[in-house]
Amino acid sequence: MTAIRSEKMESIEVDSSLDAVSEVEAGIRDFVRNDIAYLRRAPPGALDNGEVLIEPNAEATVNNVNSLIQRVAGTSLGEIENLVSELEGLRDLLHTEGQRVQREISGYAQLSQAAMKSTRMIADNVAQWKRAADSLRNG
Repeated sequence: MTAIRSEKMESIEVDSSLDAVSEVEAGIRDFVRNDIAYLRRAPPGALDNGEVLIEPNAEATVNNVNSLIQRVAGTSLGEIENLVSELEGLRDLLHTEGQRVQREISGYAQLSQAAMKSTRMIADNVAQWKRAADSLRNG
């Protein structure tokens, strides 16, 4: 009964977390739309041939947005490159460790075979000694 309740509470917590994330994303989208909506409209100084005279303030805003995107993308790309190099290092480590484990397993297998042969030889010798002792008692 408590397992079902805890599962329900966890699903409620996950749902509320997802709702909060969705709400934040929606807020960010609205903010960006409202912040750059004036850039989409044809400014009053638009020319008849479709070219637009960009105000210095709007151009600075566009440049700021572009530089912000480049900084965010640059940081993300740097982090991704770091993760890739870490993963490659881990792959190499796992590869070398796998080879080491294979060598050790091979060594243990050889040692086990040698131990089995030695045990058989000892058992055969003990059996021969036992038969020799039995024949001396009976003989």
